[in-house]
Amino acid sequence: MPDAIALFSSARRNGNTGQFLDRIAAEVSIDIVDLASKRISQYDYEHRNRGDDFEPLMQRILSFDQILLASPVYWYAVSPSLKIFLDRISDFLDLPDLLEDGRRLRGKTAYVVCTSIYDSTPKSFIGSLTDTFDYLGMRFGGIAHVNCRDGYVPSKHDVVASEFAQLVKINA
Repeated sequence: MPDAIALFSSARRNGNTGQFLDRIAAEVSIDIVDLASKRISQYDYEHRNRGDDFEPLMQRILSFDQILLASPVYWYAVSPSLKIFLDRISDFLDLPDLLEDGRRLRGKTAYVVCTSIYDSTPKSFIGSLTDTFDYLGMRFGGIAHVNCRDGYVPSKHDVVASEFAQLVKINA
């Protein structure tokens, strides 16, 4: 079983991105954390939000070597809850008591799972994520993207999910 965790971020848990990620996760046998089920406040320069769910979730994530981030493409960007999660990683770079844990992101492998109405992932969407991974010292393991203009179609999209699951397994 791969040493991986998936973070799901979308307004619809059973929508296109959710179905796509579920198919990948079933084949790879990994847990999915739905960010909507967590109470994570936006980044605060004064760090007055330390009592929310972010730090415990990050501690859990840091125990895995592979991290899948799943989001639909919203206006060429990740979903709001994933953006808030990514912004909050700054806590692990700013706060002295979290800095050593933040450094544990280095060397981990990050993957992107996304759906959109496009045949390929918009450059701005993937660029912001790969730039973030580079900054954090993470390795970019790959992307799984499907066009869901007509919804998630298992006969068409499951093959992409299966191929991507194999990539995650190989990199484990």
